[in-house]
Amino acid sequence: MDRTYWHKQTVEKPLFPDILWSRPQNKRQAGKLLIVGGHAESFAAVGEAYAAAESAGIGITRVLLPDSLQKTVGRVFRAGEYVPSTPSGSFSQKSLAELMDMSAWADGTLLAGDLGKNSETAILLEKFINKYDGALTLAGDAVDYFIGSPAQLLGRRDTVLVLSFEQLQKLAANARFTLAFTSQMDFLHLIEALHEFTKDNQTSIIIRRLEATFVAVNGQVSSTKQAPSQPDSLTKTAAQATVWLLQNTPKPFEALTTSLV
Repeated sequence: MDRTYWHKQTVEKPLFPDILWSRPQNKRQAGKLLIVGGHAESFAAVGEAYAAAESAGIGITRVLLPDSLQKTVGRVFRAGEYVPSTPSGSFSQKSLAELMDMSAWADGTLLAGDLGKNSETAILLEKFINKYDGALTLAGDAVDYFIGSPAQLLGRRDTVLVLSFEQLQKLAANARFTLAFTSQMDFLHLIEALHEFTKDNQTSIIIRRLEATFVAVNGQVSSTKQAPSQPDSLTKTAAQATVWLLQNTPKPFEALTTSLV
């Protein structure tokens, strides 16, 4: 079978070295990123995403947190900005206006996760997705909010999902995708399924499976073999991918693939 859409990469041999050598030298040209996440019981994903974005070379980062975290996080994390939270400590619908304002400032928004499970937060995210038309990355439990109604994400341009294989399985099943992502699926069948899935849907996909990380954009698929050491978390992968994408907007497949090396 012809698989010209599949591109193999290793850490030692990047597929797109020109992307590596053409990064912005000036911080003002390196992109503006908004990171959103956290709830009263957890700040880990946001903190990790912030550190990874800074390390990846983002120009300016702003971080939006529910105000339930202000007392515990405010003194140690100076980058946070706070919006109203629900009684359980998740993002409230009242934070929509500030979320829209901050996302309008940014070149792209990362929903980093640790959002908790809250019906009011679900309504907020749905409204945000419907109003916001900029570059958007989702990771962690931010993806879970849309697994039951995937059309909102899968038909959206400039959207990257950094998700687990189990999340992809559920998302594809609920989208009535014709090829099933099964746990028994081998390397080549996974590549074929990712090719077909992103050919049918506008959303870009990053997943980790079978000792490799896969990027799928508009039917093009790259596989990058994982280093023998412990792989980075999906949160870190999402932050790095978003930074590289914002700095190489016309080349999403090349940017997301290169972010892995």
